[in-house]
Amino acid sequence: MVQIGKQDGVTTLILNRPKQRNALDAGVIDGLIQAIEEAEADDATRCLVIRGAGGNFCAGRDLSMAPERNLAAALAADETWTKVNRLLHRMTKPTVAVVEGYAVAGGFTLAMICDFVLAEEGAHFGALEMRRNFPAAINTPVLSSLIGPRLALEFLLFGDLIPARRLYEVGLINRLVEGAEALNQVAHQFVGNLVALDPDAVRMTKEAQRAARNMPLIDALEMGKLGNALIAASGRMEEAMQGYADSKKD
Repeated sequence: MVQIGKQDGVTTLILNRPKQRNALDAGVIDGLIQAIEEAEADDATRCLVIRGAGGNFCAGRDLSMAPERNLAAALAADETWTKVNRLLHRMTKPTVAVVEGYAVAGGFTLAMICDFVLAEEGAHFGALEMRRNFPAAINTPVLSSLIGPRLALEFLLFGDLIPARRLYEVGLINRLVEGAEALNQVAHQFVGNLVALDPDAVRMTKEAQRAARNMPLIDALEMGKLGNALIAASGRMEEAMQGYADSKKD
């Protein structure tokens, strides 16, 4: 099940199957879809946080479920998991994975698709699917969009458990701390800083960054020019200049 909490502009989703290391069964995946869609539509939500119960983030999809043998049924079943990642990727509000314990297989994907990752020093990640000789099909495009091709391919092919420290060093983790209490403190501060940002400015930045990653720099610069023109025409730039001038008087 997915436990949902809402407080001070933050919607927190807790994967709550601790005995299964929060493995993703059909109920959890459907719960994530519903909760993410509701958070996106909720004007009061300024940030979405995903965590796991019981000291682990997520062990990936529940392999105790029998795989579909019919092609149409298999496509339908996998569409739900793809939809979770699609929704998170397109979300206009910041998304934060707070990770301790294991974030492996689909749990690795779920953490990496979020905008930000905060992790405890003892956390481990990994595309463990390859230990059973099948590709991490959804995490392949996710990792490939985040880091260089050689390192992405290494993580995807070897199926190793990757210490959080290693991912922090290559830029896949934003904050790394020691101990659950410190992780909670850092998460509270980090998420609070996100909530304090103007939601329209956040949305424009996220959408521009997502588009820029998929276009040549020259085209991205043109998009930036249009964005600046829009900001100026809306009065936002003048407000910012006045606010800066007022702050210099204090």
